[in-house]
Amino acid sequence: MNARLALLSTVAPGVTESEVFRLALQHAVGELGALGGTMHLRGPMSALRLVSAVGLPPALTRSWEIVDQEGPLAPARALQQSSGVWVPLPAPGLTWPGTGLAALPLFNGKRGIGALTVLVDERGEPAPEHWDFLRAVVAWTEDRMAQAPPPSGPAQTELSGERLRQALKEVRVGSWDWGIRSGDLIWDEAALELYGTRPADFTGRVEDWMRCVHPDDLAPTLALVDRAIRDHTVFEAEYRVRRLDGTYGWTQARARATYDEQGEPLRMVGVGWESNESRSARDALSRALRHMSDGFLAVDDGWRITFTNLEAERTLGFSEEELFGRLLWEVPAARQVSGLESRCRTAAAEGKSASFDIRLPDTGRLCHLRLVPGPDGLTIYFTDVTEKRRLAEERQAGERAAAERAARIAELTTELAKATTSQDVVDAVARRVLPPFAATGLVVQVREGDRLHNVGSVGYPDDFPHLLERRDRLSPNPLWDAVLSGTPLFFSSPQEFAARYPARADLPDHVGKQSWAFLPLTASGHTFGICAVSFDRPRRLTDEERTLLTTISALVAQALERARLYDAEHTRSRELQRSLLPQRLPDLPACTAAARYLPAGQGADVGGDWYDIIPLSGGQVALVVGDVMGHGLPEAATMGRLRTAVHTLADLELPPDEIMGHLNDLVGGMGEASYVTCLYALYDPTTRVCSIARAGHPPPALVHPDGTVHFPEPDADPPLGAAEPPFETAELEVPEGSLLVLYTDGLVESAKQEIDEGMAKLAQLLSTAHKGGAVGTAAELERLCDTLTAGLLPTEHQAADDAAFLVARLHSLPADRMASWPLPDDPKAAGQARRHVREQLAAWDLDDLTPTTELLVSELVGNVVRHARGPIRLRLLYSAELICEVFDGSQTMPRIRRATETDEGGRGLQLITALSARWGARYTLTGKCIWTEQSPPGPDDRPEQPAGMPDLMFLDTAELDGDRDALL
Repeated sequence: MNARLALLSTVAPGVTESEVFRLALQHAVGELGALGGTMHLRGPMSALRLVSAVGLPPALTRSWEIVDQEGPLAPARALQQSSGVWVPLPAPGLTWPGTGLAALPLFNGKRGIGALTVLVDERGEPAPEHWDFLRAVVAWTEDRMAQAPPPSGPAQTELSGERLRQALKEVRVGSWDWGIRSGDLIWDEAALELYGTRPADFTGRVEDWMRCVHPDDLAPTLALVDRAIRDHTVFEAEYRVRRLDGTYGWTQARARATYDEQGEPLRMVGVGWESNESRSARDALSRALRHMSDGFLAVDDGWRITFTNLEAERTLGFSEEELFGRLLWEVPAARQVSGLESRCRTAAAEGKSASFDIRLPDTGRLCHLRLVPGPDGLTIYFTDVTEKRRLAEERQAGERAAAERAARIAELTTELAKATTSQDVVDAVARRVLPPFAATGLVVQVREGDRLHNVGSVGYPDDFPHLLERRDRLSPNPLWDAVLSGTPLFFSSPQEFAARYPARADLPDHVGKQSWAFLPLTASGHTFGICAVSFDRPRRLTDEERTLLTTISALVAQALERARLYDAEHTRSRELQRSLLPQRLPDLPACTAAARYLPAGQGADVGGDWYDIIPLSGGQVALVVGDVMGHGLPEAATMGRLRTAVHTLADLELPPDEIMGHLNDLVGGMGEASYVTCLYALYDPTTRVCSIARAGHPPPALVHPDGTVHFPEPDADPPLGAAEPPFETAELEVPEGSLLVLYTDGLVESAKQEIDEGMAKLAQLLSTAHKGGAVGTAAELERLCDTLTAGLLPTEHQAADDAAFLVARLHSLPADRMASWPLPDDPKAAGQARRHVREQLAAWDLDDLTPTTELLVSELVGNVVRHARGPIRLRLLYSAELICEVFDGSQTMPRIRRATETDEGGRGLQLITALSARWGARYTLTGKCIWTEQSPPGPDDRPEQPAGMPDLMFLDTAELDGDRDALL
C-alpha cells in the first residue's frame, strides 16, 4: 500500500488529467484486487461525465457515460454525501458482476467536481485500510489535477482583407442553444459535424456535448462555463472534441447566457468553429509557461488576474480557478509584500519595464520581479533568487576579499620597501598580512647558531617568544623543522599538530591557537629565519592561500635581511654617538646639572646634537650645546671633533667669543656641506655673571628663583662655518639659585610646531615645575628632564631631528668664601701675601694648608715681581677646592723649564706643580691670572711632602718674611 503511494508520489506535476485518472484507477483497482474502476467529472446541471475507465468493457460503461448527479448510482451518491459510499450489488437497473461499488468524491477546494468508483469482487466492502488508501489516491488525484496543463488550442493569426474572406468561406461555424434549467441542447447541422455526432445519435441533451469533449479538457471548460454564467460574462473557450473517426481536433466556442427577471440563468446561446491551423508552437509555449520554474501571471487593466502558471499558484497559495478574475491586491501573499502595489502601479503608469527584488513574508525567500506593461495589462514574472543572490554575494565577497587581499599585499610590498628596521618589518606583516587571512598570531625569529632569536611577535603571551628562544635545534619543533628543510609547514588543527609533534601537544592550549603556517625565511640562497602565522580556529588553507603566503614569506625575508643589516649598522652608529657624548656630568660647586639626548625617530640615522659641562679655573664652568645639521656617521664624527675642540679651547681659558672664532675656522675648513649651530655659556660663580656667545642657535632659557622664565637673546651670529668673526658676547647677571636651560632646536621645533610655539611650551613647563616645588638637587633636575621630555616630545619620540638639552642649577660662591688683597709691586709683596694667607686660612680653619699655600703664594708673587709687572692682586677662593690666584698686568704666560743640577733658577713652576693638585694661567681683561688648586685635607690627612723637597712644614715663618732671594 505504501509502496503504491510512494510510486504515485514520483509522478511529476504537470501530466495531463487523462494520465492522472488512468494512474489513479490502475493503482486503486490493483491495491483492492477489484474488477475495474471509473472516473466521472461533473458537468452542467446534474450530469456526471465518464472521463476514464480501467478494466471495464465498453458494454458495461456505456450506460455510465452520463450519470445523473441527483440519481442513485454510486458516483452521484458519493457527491451527494461528500464522503465515501458502499453500494452492494445487484442494484436496481445494474447487472454488473461483483459484490458492490465503492465510490469517493473528488473536490476542487470545497466544490465537488467528480467521483472515483471501484467495482469490488467477491471480497465485499473494502476494509478500513483500503478506504484510507482510496482517500490517499483521491487526494493525489486532486493535487495532480490542479497542476495539470489547461487545454491549449492553436494560435490565431491575424486575418485581413481577401485572406479573411477566404477563411470565412472555408470555416463552418456551428451554432447551439442550451437550456440551462432543462438541459436541452439544440445543434444545427454545422454543430453536429463540428462535434462529431451523427443525427441519429443526437439526443438533444447537454450530455451529447459532454460525451465528445476530451477528458483532459472537460473540467477546465466546465469551469469557464460556470464562471461565465456566474459573472454574467462572455464564455470563451478552446478545447478538443472527438471526431467521427475517433480522433480529436481543436475547436473554439463563444457564447453568452440570458437571465430572467430574478437574475437566474435561462439559456446560453453560442457558436463554435474548428481551429484549422497547426498549433504545435502555441501548445509548446502554453505548456512551457504553465510548467516553467519561474512564476508567471498576467493582469488586465483593472489589475484582475487573467492567467497564472503552477509556480505562481504555489507562491500565491491558490489554484488557477480561485485566482482567475481576482484583484491582485486582494491576494494575501501580494498584499503582504511592502511597496509591491505602488511599484507595480508606477511601472504601469510609466509604460516601462521594471525589475526589483522582494522578500516573501511567509518563507523569507527572495524573489526577483520583472513587470512588463502591455496593451491589455501587465505581465509579471517572478523567480526565486535566494540561492542566486547568496551565491552572488559569496562571489562578490570572495572577489572583494581577493581584491582586498591583493591591495593589502601591494601595501605590504610598499611598506616592506620602506621598512628600515626589523621591527618595521614585523609591524608591516602584522598590519598587512594577518587581517586578510583572518590570522591572529605572528612570530618572526632569526637563526643565531643553534638558537632562534625572537625578532618580534603579535597575538601571543609575553612569555611565549622567550619560551621559544630557549628551544635549540635538537628538540623537535616545527620552527626548526621549517628552517632546516626550507619548506613551509601547515597544520589545520591541534590534532594534526599533535600527530606530527606529540611531545608538544600542549602548545595549542598554552597559546590559544588552533592552526598554523610555518614559513621559512630564505634570502640570498640561505634560510636564516622563520615567520609563523597562526589562527584562533581550525582552518585548512587553500592551495591559493598557501601559495600566496609562501610568496609573501619571500618578500618578508628580503626585507628582514636588509633590515637586520640596517639594525646592526644603526646600533653601531648609536653606540658611537653615545660614546662621543659625556658619560656622566661632573659634580661641580658652581652648578648642579642634568641632561638628555633623544635620537630622532625610528628609521632616522644618528645625528650630531651634543651637550657638555667643562670645569674651568677659579670655580668657573662652561656649558655648551651644539647641533651638527644632518644625520649619519659623518655628522656624528663632526660632532665628536667639535666637542674635543671645545674642550681644548676651553682649557686654554679663552673667552667665549674667541672660542667661537676658533670653532668657526675649524668648521669652515671642513667644507661647504658642514652646518653647525652652537651656544657657549661661561659662568663665574664669584661674580654670578654668565657670558654667552651663540652661532645660529636658539637662546637659552633662564628661570629666575621666582619661577619667571626669560630668554636672553644676545645678537645671534650666523652658524659656524658661515659666520665672520668677531662673535658677539652677552653678559647677564644670574640670581642665586637660577636655572639655565640650553637646548637644540629638535626640542622645540618640528614639522607640526613652529620654534616660537615650542619655546612658549618650554617656558610654561619650566615655570610650572619651578613653582611646584624645589628644583635644586640632581634627582629633582632628573625629574624635570623627564617632565620636559614628556611635555615637548610626547609618546615615543618620532621627530625627524635629534633633541638634546642641558638643565643647570647655578650656584654663586658666598662672599665669606672669597678673599682678595692688592699687593705692592716690590719684593715685599711676597711677605704680605704670606701673611694674608696665614690669616685667611686660619679664619677658614685650613691651618693644615697654610705652609704649602704660603710657599705657593711666595713663588707666584715672586714670579710676578721678577718677570711681570703690576698691579698685583691676590685672591683666595674656598669652595670644594682651595684656589689661590695671583693677578698681574702682564700677558706673558709662564712656561715650565727643566732645570739642571747646576742651574740656579727655573725650579719655581716645578715646585708649584709638585705642591698643587693642578695649576694654570688665564688671560684677563687687564693681564693674566696664575692659579693653583689644592684639596682641603680630611681630619686625618697631612699634606704629602714631595720627594726631594725640604721639609717646609718646619721652616720658621720668619724665614719666609724676607725677600724672594732669601726664599730661594
